[in-house]
Amino acid sequence: MGVVNVTPDSFAGAPLVDSEAAVTLALRLEADGADIIDLGGESTRPGAQPVSAADELARVLPVVRRLSARLKIPLSIDTYKASVARAAVDAGAQIINDISGLRFDPALGAVAAATGAALVLMHTRGGPQTMHGGADYQDVIREVAAELKASVAAATAAGVSADRIIVDPGIGFAKRPAHSYGVLGQLPALAEALGRPLLVGPSRKSFMRAALEERPAAERDWGTAAAVTAAVLAGAHIVRVHAVNEMVQVVRVAEEIRRHSVISH
Repeated sequence: MGVVNVTPDSFAGAPLVDSEAAVTLALRLEADGADIIDLGGESTRPGAQPVSAADELARVLPVVRRLSARLKIPLSIDTYKASVARAAVDAGAQIINDISGLRFDPALGAVAAATGAALVLMHTRGGPQTMHGGADYQDVIREVAAELKASVAAATAAGVSADRIIVDPGIGFAKRPAHSYGVLGQLPALAEALGRPLLVGPSRKSFMRAALEERPAAERDWGTAAAVTAAVLAGAHIVRVHAVNEMVQVVRVAEEIRRHSVISH
């Protein structure tokens, strides 16, 4: 899953606010080997300011409309707002990627059900302004699994078919670095507890900062490669990344290692 954020305050690189540049980037990521494009119009990094639905739609809808006729791979809309999701799916998006796991706008579940879009449910606690306060766990895997199960239950209660639900443990969201590393290190247990495909998004995130000697986000692709390898070896079905060209190579080799490990047993 290649990341395209049409925001002035993305944590991971230079701001991208022009729709033509966003379309060009998405098409390049597809050519680089992405299987899905994830388009977002609101930064949800820790401390980010909220964006109105109108502003978010103004950023993403022109891009969705242009990409829907040109992309050969699925387009995901990264939003927690039901109105934005509905407009984006109507314009051509096929996946809704909700960082809140239906906690910010429960009506989003009904949108996914009505449109038939696939739904990614991510784990977090609180919004960007408050998530650090939620980073308190006795057993991070057990608690993340339980909270994601609640999100899955809310989605199915809204009419979303279980086979269209993907879960994301939310690396870096309401988690201190030790929690994010713990989730990556125990993904098989999380997958077993949830029984749904796993999406993992470690790309360039701050949990790696200390291990990478305080390098800025744009210089964390080698660290991201290690996290992506660990995720694939642990059974992740989708990895969400910025540097698609490089991570395609990482994923392919990690998949071969995992395949031969299974064969050898």
